Amino acid sequence: MMTLLFLQMPAQQKALKIGDQIPEKVWSTPLEVVNSPQKTIDLSADKDKLILLDFWATWCSGCLLNFPKMDALQKQFGDQLKIVPVTKENRSTLEKFFASKNGQRYNTNFSVAGDTLFHDFFPHQGVPYIIWIKDGKILNTTDAEQVTEKAIHAILDNQQSALQTVIQLERDRPLFLSDAFDREQGLVMQHYSFLAKGRIRSSTFGTWFHRSGDTVYGRKFTNLSLLEIFKAIAVEIFNQQEDPFNDKKIIVEAKNTALLNYIENKEGKREDHNRYNYDYVVPLTQADSLYSLMLRNLNQFIDYTATIEKKRVKCLVLKTTSSKDQLTTKGGEQNYVLTEKQTLLKNTPMFTFVSGLSGLPFITLPVVDETGYHGNIDLKMQATPNIAALKKELARYDMVLEETERSINMLIIRDKLPSHSN
Repeated sequence: MMTLLFLQMPAQQKALKIGDQIPEKVWSTPLEVVNSPQKTIDLSADKDKLILLDFWATWCSGCLLNFPKMDALQKQFGDQLKIVPVTKENRSTLEKFFASKNGQRYNTNFSVAGDTLFHDFFPHQGVPYIIWIKDGKILNTTDAEQVTEKAIHAILDNQQSALQTVIQLERDRPLFLSDAFDREQGLVMQHYSFLAKGRIRSSTFGTWFHRSGDTVYGRKFTNLSLLEIFKAIAVEIFNQQEDPFNDKKIIVEAKNTALLNYIENKEGKREDHNRYNYDYVVPLTQADSLYSLMLRNLNQFIDYTATIEKKRVKCLVLKTTSSKDQLTTKGGEQNYVLTEKQTLLKNTPMFTFVSGLSGLPFITLPVVDETGYHGNIDLKMQATPNIAALKKELARYDMVLEETERSINMLIIRDKLPSHSN
């Protein structure tokens, strides 16, 4: 897994690219290190080796999980290979981490600390990130997954490399938008849509927004399942109507649901071929309709259709049983805790409370708010490990949760009907 790490490269330093010769500065500069008998090292004695710069951070779980593999490969290849963990975090941060319960598992791993040299020459947005250096030149840039015994053997034997180059994409740019767009004076993007199936190694797993000030006019999803993308879009459409969305408001009517979600191999690892990447941008004047337009656009090019429709279903309806107001907030700083062990709401919207109820593990039906409260509320409940305990606590505020049927908005996913030509 790659974790985001945003860095700025000094304007005066030119970033190196694949095929570039490594400057003498890289070989001769003393590098501050931790977990080493030396306070500094340099790479002057490693010029003839295959060198892997392993960019990492203490807060990156994927980086830490990668350490044992790197250690094993270093021991296996000995003097043929030099793996150099590199982080921008300073010595005191690293020493504190390696002294912690989690960090003690990795305190035999040396690392360059407080780095600026390599980060300037090899700017990147995510970690772990690997720079491959051979014969004094940059051979490739990859993710950590591709660092394997087979790959290292191939490179040391001067065989053709099967490495997939990873040049990390800028988070704020539309996916794969050419730099040529920026050179066109007076050109203003009005609409952009990109859809691809399969993993983009140069991007992380997640979602980002295109913004102008506080206005969201686009959304990007990378390396996710179709179901995750559908759900993220639905959350926004429901929120616009102050209607909390969760998995209980999804109906899947498709016969073959396999391609909606991740496909796992025998080892339980998610396959790359069924991941989706989707980027959609609209004019600022249509920003309010972004998500409905996005859903319509996505439906055109995939094997399913997802729509938001009224459907009569079983629900849990939240109602008040008296006219006495026990909920209206007394103001103050907002606070929100809603778990099975405790509920403490202060100056919190009713919408947020209802959304939180829907997320409790013993709630199996959609929750519908018919209390009539539209403002913020104060509410405190004891432990609610089950539906009976929840109902008892709600009764203290003259509220009930009744199971009945209602016609409510649902996200419905169906197989796409075949088109017929005239």
